[in-house]
This record gives sequence, structure tokens and C-alpha cells, in this order.
Amino acid sequence: MVNKRMFDAPPTATSSALQQSPEFAATLRDIGRPPMVLDDQTLALHRRLPIGCRVAVLSRARVNINTLPGSIRRAGLHRTPLIINPEKPTPELSELGAVPLVSPASVADLNLTGDLHEQLHQKWRNRLSYAERQNLRVTRQNMPLDPKHWLFTATQAQQQTRRYKTWPVPLTLAYAQTNKGQAKLFTAFADTTPVAAVLILCHGDSATYHLGHTTARGRHHCAHNLLMWEAMVWLARKGHQRLDLGLISTEDSPGLARFKLGTGAQPRRLGGTWGWWPVLGRTLRPLAAMDTKLMAHS
Repeated sequence: MVNKRMFDAPPTATSSALQQSPEFAATLRDIGRPPMVLDDQTLALHRRLPIGCRVAVLSRARVNINTLPGSIRRAGLHRTPLIINPEKPTPELSELGAVPLVSPASVADLNLTGDLHEQLHQKWRNRLSYAERQNLRVTRQNMPLDPKHWLFTATQAQQQTRRYKTWPVPLTLAYAQTNKGQAKLFTAFADTTPVAAVLILCHGDSATYHLGHTTARGRHHCAHNLLMWEAMVWLARKGHQRLDLGLISTEDSPGLARFKLGTGAQPRRLGGTWGWWPVLGRTLRPLAAMDTKLMAHS
């Protein structure tokens, strides 16, 4: 049973990717890195590339090619090179002269409005049932504002081993501090020892799986399944409609992909990465057309 804690704030009526949420924008403002906000509320972040060039990044953005040029111009970004990561396949970006840079990845999207238990895959459900018999204690609390918290230490070591990156710890802590009650830590204990933890970031009527770690003992007890289930049920009860479980790759990390999809989540293709320098107009359109099929939904 989950221990109830304070500050379980209800979701607001907005739905967007974490990188395009008002909560993320507020966090960036609080740490002194305010994003540009286009007139359709799309967030654009200034970045400096290793070669020294400054670009504006539109990450997980909902792109409308009919309104994007005007929005960019009114924001004063029409002379700035843009890196665009659309929320869904948008091959029509090539019509603006944008050039494909990276082919689309996929995320696992979980609908929280249906029968959560019914949509679990059978093996995932069996592991959950096993975990529920292991006498684990599960707690839920706001993420402690402690950069040395064991979850951060464990995930940083895991990132080095597996060669991937997530947010810097100070950014995660800033999100938790700026958005009170929206960074929820679920922890499983065997006796008094933490064996698994999951950090969920809430934004609008959606939520995002942000960090997670399981020890060897936690894996033996299938503790991660139990924590994910408790998080799913709590989010649904609080009115959240979807949970973004992050990127999946059946080739690079098949086990992780099976775990995420076993919750009943559906794979959803993003829009890849595009480069666009508006001052060039449609000069590069012939080059972009060569890779349009690569960036389309398959």
C-alpha cells in the first residue's frame, strides 16, 4: 500500500510533451534560462553548438508548417538556424526547406483513462502479481531536494555504464522546486532497504517517466513492476490522462522496450530531427526531398 503524502496537486487542463509544458518553461525561467515562447505557445531554447554556432531548438514541438514561418518571424528567430524535433512525423517540413538530420525514434505512450489492469500484458501482470506477494513496502513522496539522493547517484552510474544521458541533476531538482508536488518519487523497500525507485514528473494532464533504478534484490522481487503499477494507478486517480514512458528501441534495448510496452503502452513514432535556416528559404528543398520518406510515418 502506498503511503499518502502532502501536496498531491491536481493536474491542470493542458496536454503536451514535458519539453513543451508550462511547467518546464517555468523551471527554465527560475534557473535563469528563459525559453522563447512563440505565439502558438511553442517553446524554443537557445543552444550553442560545439562549433560555436547559436541555434534555437524546438523539442517535441507540435509543428504546423502553415503557421511556423510567421511564428518564427514574430519571435525574431527568422535569421537563426533552427533544430526542430516534431512531436509527430512531419515530412512536410521539407516544403519549407528544412533538412532531415536524424531519423525518427519512438516513444511508449500509455493511456491512463481505460482499464489499466486489463491492458497489462500477461507476463507483465504475472510479475506484478509476484511482486505484490514479496512483502515490499511502497512509499510516495515529493522528490527530496537532495543532489546526493541515492536515486541520482545510482542513475548517474548507470548512465556512464550504458552511455546515455538524462537531465542534469540540478535541472531535475529545479523542476521539483518550481513545480510543487509535480515531481513524485515512488520507492520500494525490502525491510528498511530501498530496492527500487521511480521518479515521475507531472505536467498538465500528462506525466513523464523521468528516472528509475532497480537493485539486484529489487529485480529479484520484480519491484519495478510494482512501482510502475502504483504510479499508473495514482496518476489515473489524480486525473492524468497519459504517461510518456520515454524512448524505446527493440534493437538497442529490447528488454526495456518490452517492460514499457508490457504496461499496455503503445509505440508512437516521433518526427525525427530537422535543421532549418529560414534565411535560406527553400534553397535546400531538393536535398530535403531525398529523405522525406525516412521522416514520414511508417
